Amino acid sequence: MREAPLLSRALLLLFLASLGGGASFYLLVTVVPLYASRSGGGVGAGLATGALMFSTVVAELLTPRLVTRFGERVALAAGLILVGAPALALSATSSLVGILAVCLARGLGFGITVVVGSAMVATLVPVERRGEGLGMYGVMVGVPSVVALPLGVWLVGQIGYPAVFTLGAAAALVSLAATPGLPGREPISEPAVGVLAGLRTPDLLRPAIVFGATTVAAGIVVTFLPLALPSASEGLVAVALLVQAVAATAARFWAGRHGDRHGSARLILPGVLIAALGILTLALNTSPIAVVGSMLLFGAGFGVTQNASLTLMFGRVSSAGYSAVSAVWNLAYDTGMGVGAAVFGVVAVRTGYPVAFLLTGLVMLSALAPAWRDTRGAAPSR
Repeated sequence: MREAPLLSRALLLLFLASLGGGASFYLLVTVVPLYASRSGGGVGAGLATGALMFSTVVAELLTPRLVTRFGERVALAAGLILVGAPALALSATSSLVGILAVCLARGLGFGITVVVGSAMVATLVPVERRGEGLGMYGVMVGVPSVVALPLGVWLVGQIGYPAVFTLGAAAALVSLAATPGLPGREPISEPAVGVLAGLRTPDLLRPAIVFGATTVAAGIVVTFLPLALPSASEGLVAVALLVQAVAATAARFWAGRHGDRHGSARLILPGVLIAALGILTLALNTSPIAVVGSMLLFGAGFGVTQNASLTLMFGRVSSAGYSAVSAVWNLAYDTGMGVGAAVFGVVAVRTGYPVAFLLTGLVMLSALAPAWRDTRGAAPSR
């Protein structure tokens, strides 16, 4: 049977909007804390990141209601404006209060864009190719994190903070041009599903928890890998993190194509196992080959779990629940990363990094029980 077409004009426009929003966010996500540290020291840098992530989570909770009232196109446009426009104010203020206000606004915008983006992909692609569509979307949002994150810090040294702030704002605001071509608000024949209802639904909560167990490790890796390895290994850390990011992006796309043909539920268990194996390898051996190999394993398992969990959750609701599914999944992502990094820091002080990484791997393995439950009786989606 011939496959239904995957790409459409609306989907390509959504990809462009998401690429611009992601580039704006990641270009400044490290630059702004550096800027804040000039007036607030390390505390200021931490507060900047904390404010950004706090408002992101708040937005993820509120976005389904926003979509219900105004539609996805308007919500996405509002999110892009909030990600981009406040960055222009950074050039006019160096006060910590002003910087934190910008971070709060940008976090709200980013939270809206990630929830709306995933939900729109589920709407715009054929059901039988949903995993592949989400995999392509994962590439679109993954590339900015790989490229723009280090680029922002480098550009500050070349052209200065004001120019980088302007570039970050422009990336999101220019991508607004793609939103008029997206579908407008459409009548829904059934009541929309709220975030709290999604959290109370076991078939949605279970894969979200499993995915959250891998995001715990993701937050730990990006925060503590540079600290856990000798200072002479800065080049090694950079290579390892790049390998992890590229592997996650590639695996996310592969998992979408494979899941469409053989069932996404069947990928969650091996995804968690591979990711946990990567962290356990890091706990036992910090030779250069082991470090890069561990990040390759973790990135691959993380990418597979990303796509499989989200595709599985979308398949368990009607279109009225797409925004709620996207919100619950993104909450698992951000909460897991934040909690993982915070708790790991406390544990590592008492146990040392190898034991802390070992405990992290064991926590990830504890997610195999709910992952196994989702795997049982899994059938191909077509």
